[in-house]
Amino acid sequence: MSSNSLAAERRVVITGVGLVSPLGLTVGSCAAALAEGRSGVRRRPDTDQAPTVGGFAADFSGAIDDFGELESGRKKAIRKGLKLMCRETQMAVAAAQHALADAGDTAGLDPERVGVVLGSDYMLTLPDDYVDAIRKCLDEGEFAYARWGDEGLDQMQPLWMLKYLPNMPASHIAIYNDLRGPNNSLTLREAGGLAAVGEAARIIARGDAELMIAGATGTRVLPLQAVHALQEAERGMAVQRGDTDDDPATLSRPFEASRQGMVCGEGAGMVVLESLESAAQRGARVYGELAGFGSSTVAMRRGESIAGDNQRAIARAAAAALTDAGLAAEELGHVNADGLGAPTPDRQEAAALRAVLGNRADQAPVVALKSYFGNLGAGSGVVELIGSLLAFDPSGPLEGALPRTLNHDQTDPECPIRVVAERGVPAGDSFLAVNATPQGQAVAVCVRRHGG
Repeated sequence: MSSNSLAAERRVVITGVGLVSPLGLTVGSCAAALAEGRSGVRRRPDTDQAPTVGGFAADFSGAIDDFGELESGRKKAIRKGLKLMCRETQMAVAAAQHALADAGDTAGLDPERVGVVLGSDYMLTLPDDYVDAIRKCLDEGEFAYARWGDEGLDQMQPLWMLKYLPNMPASHIAIYNDLRGPNNSLTLREAGGLAAVGEAARIIARGDAELMIAGATGTRVLPLQAVHALQEAERGMAVQRGDTDDDPATLSRPFEASRQGMVCGEGAGMVVLESLESAAQRGARVYGELAGFGSSTVAMRRGESIAGDNQRAIARAAAAALTDAGLAAEELGHVNADGLGAPTPDRQEAAALRAVLGNRADQAPVVALKSYFGNLGAGSGVVELIGSLLAFDPSGPLEGALPRTLNHDQTDPECPIRVVAERGVPAGDSFLAVNATPQGQAVAVCVRRHGG
């Protein structure tokens, strides 16, 4: 581990953040919502689709104004390219543009030394894209498979597949910003965002780039993604179609004794990672220092199938990240948990944190920001990471304190961790962020407050 340690190589800092989320399109709107304890979970106006309740990025329309202040050439290029982007790609590009703007003037950097690593979910075609093609193949109400190749595909938009390839978000971001350095795309579901941050940090630490954009984009509220979410029985869903009269803002309840399942959402989060030397030369603002990274995949056999063992995977990833950062459990300021809000995953995660932190788990504050917006798929991890970075700022809306976990009255006795449900708990000088997938892929990053 030491040979690959971030601490043993060039120091990597975070100099820009950007997001598209149910809490708004700006860092300011997100920070204000977290400080006020204001949920972004709401009811969908169009109740013909499931889920009817979720963390919808309602402020994001995909119009060019959602991409922030852009110089004329880049604005024209992005506007022209919108027709080749699905919603997840649009959110990714917008979040990246906001992050780059937040990082300040990077024009002096060699574009060969600036790159992108981006995580995503499976990006699935919208059913509407198939309608004309399917109609063309209907024969007296029956679908004629033999006609699909010659007649059906001819009705598809010529470039429809380019909208949904998971490497397209990173490609668009690189092209629009002339970033010619390392470029990679990770399809690791909820683990994708923090995995991208970890890989990008390694690239900088070993000297292969000076600056990287890292993050992820995802959704659980588009039709086919929602179907997949409904099929994940262990994760459960707090609401499916119109099956609740509860206030939507109360439905996401990570680690709470009364939790019933996850709430679906959508969003994208991006950070600008940079070598400390480059950031110092630019006089850039530093949000925090990326100190450690760990990942693990653990699966086990259940009858005739294979399922993820998230308890062991999270424990291994978290322990590796802490070791990589040279951070003892007693020094950890807080944990930004995956906190899905479903019974089994929450118990597994809490047991994993307990195993890693030992008795420190009784005191280490744990926040679960999915209580504000639900599961954003791959987009969750970096949006949550940004939440912890904002808590570092004593002059910001959070005033150096952690956002409280919403809808938390009583911690599940089978989740032996300290969940922060009150205001005013200090963020500390470091945090551990964790995410995991149903397949047993877990990632963790450690971030320190930057002290020079």
